[in-house]
Amino acid sequence: MQKILRILIIVAMLITAYLLILAWRDDYAGKPATTQPVAAQTTHSDVPTTQETGDIPSLSAGSVADTTSANLISVSTDRYEIKINPVGGDIVYAALKQYNATKDSAEPFVLLETDSRTYVAQSGLIGRDGIDTADGRAVYHSPRSSYVLNPSAGSLQVPLTYQKDGLTITKTYTFNAGRYPINLSYNINNNSDQLWQGQMYAQLKRDSSEDPGLDDKGMLGMATYLGGAWGTPSDPYNKLKFSDFGDNINIRSKDGWVAIVQHYFVSAWTPSNSFDADFFARTTGNDFYIGYNSPVINVASGKQMTLNSTLYAGPKVQSEMASVAEGLNQTVDYGLLWPISKVLFAILDNINKVIGNWGWSIIVLTLIIKIALFWLSNKSYVSMAKMRAIAPKLQALKDKHGDDRMAMSQEMMQLYRDEKVNPMAGCLPILIQMPIFLGLYWMLVESVELRHAPWIGWITDLSAMDPWFILPIFMGVTMFVQQMLNPQPTDPMQAKMMKILPVVFTVFMLWFPAGLVLYWTVNNLFSMIHQHLVNKRVERQMQARQA
Repeated sequence: MQKILRILIIVAMLITAYLLILAWRDDYAGKPATTQPVAAQTTHSDVPTTQETGDIPSLSAGSVADTTSANLISVSTDRYEIKINPVGGDIVYAALKQYNATKDSAEPFVLLETDSRTYVAQSGLIGRDGIDTADGRAVYHSPRSSYVLNPSAGSLQVPLTYQKDGLTITKTYTFNAGRYPINLSYNINNNSDQLWQGQMYAQLKRDSSEDPGLDDKGMLGMATYLGGAWGTPSDPYNKLKFSDFGDNINIRSKDGWVAIVQHYFVSAWTPSNSFDADFFARTTGNDFYIGYNSPVINVASGKQMTLNSTLYAGPKVQSEMASVAEGLNQTVDYGLLWPISKVLFAILDNINKVIGNWGWSIIVLTLIIKIALFWLSNKSYVSMAKMRAIAPKLQALKDKHGDDRMAMSQEMMQLYRDEKVNPMAGCLPILIQMPIFLGLYWMLVESVELRHAPWIGWITDLSAMDPWFILPIFMGVTMFVQQMLNPQPTDPMQAKMMKILPVVFTVFMLWFPAGLVLYWTVNNLFSMIHQHLVNKRVERQMQARQA
């Protein structure tokens, strides 16, 4: 009876895990159909509409230019390689120096670009006197074409200036050493004899190309969320799939944020808390836009005003994103079991700070989990050891009663009571391990800290599958050996099913992250040692009782 229940629980665990993963994949499968990416250009549709109608003037001749890649302004910091297009002053290229494109490449990971796909961070001034209109974007001038951040200076400012008819607008990017958030300010200095009126906007533009972060993740692909997201203090984290961008957001908030999320990386705009921003999302052709507009700003003649915003374009490091905007750190989405994943990551991160290797840290984490569950596991192993010890008596009862199941069940339950055996006790550790297993899976998939993290030898990326399948096969071996330590079913059919389970689990684990397989393998090894010691102790106790 116990073996049937254990088999049913294990099968239920596999089915539940599979359904949870499928549900999560469906939830995160916000990818539109892939199209051939083209070089990005700023088009008329890039400029969002304002709240007023019919008040967008055409720019005069000479103030509108084609947005080609010529004369881009380059910025180099300890975190970034940035390119800014003077037409519109948009960031059209951002490479992250601390993250390689793939585990076998020395090239930095490119987050924003216009070459193989379109993914840029745009901002501007629109409205009645706005300098960005449906007819074109403003052309800025910078005193230099190249900027390099001196780490000892701490920060670097890149000013872009637009002047016309007594109006001077200075768009300034500020980069800080050791940080990903980029500060953006618009200083509107109105020396004309007229009132200036307009709005600031900031948006992210992306085409329908696939997530480049999945290029080196093997056959499983580990589908994670690709799409939009937004949050406010009262509603910190919301996902908005690309297919839903046409429905808009229609949210106004002072401290919110909008973002495009992909595997391991995110880009996000957050407005200054000095004004209420109106969030929007829209679709034009194969391009998707998510951003915000400021309220209408009035700058009187002889006055000036500064509007601020922050751009985060980098890895999903929770500690850095939490300081940018409330809820932005939740783009590290651990799925349904996020409380377990967060606790596991916090423990694992602190262990790694001491050990310095994520693989060994996973082994230590496994030991900590085993210690935390020791009392429950020990109770289960004692029960299974007693079942193993009374197996000959159970077989004798089966031979005695034959097909009389009623009499067999009555005497078997009496035997359990006499020997103080709980046949269900062996099921509890399996049920507890299932949410830990799934929580660890999502933690390994989502945590950028484990991206390309090596362990030993052939394991060069704990977040990806084992390229040689050594760990999954060894895991299957440990599972088989552990089964031999358990009481064996008296039913031949049940015995065959139990022997097939290690093979099923091995196949199931082939394409899972190596870090997850490492956890399960080490967990099996610790369990084998524990169960072997318990078996020996219970056997000695049973022999002493019989004597």
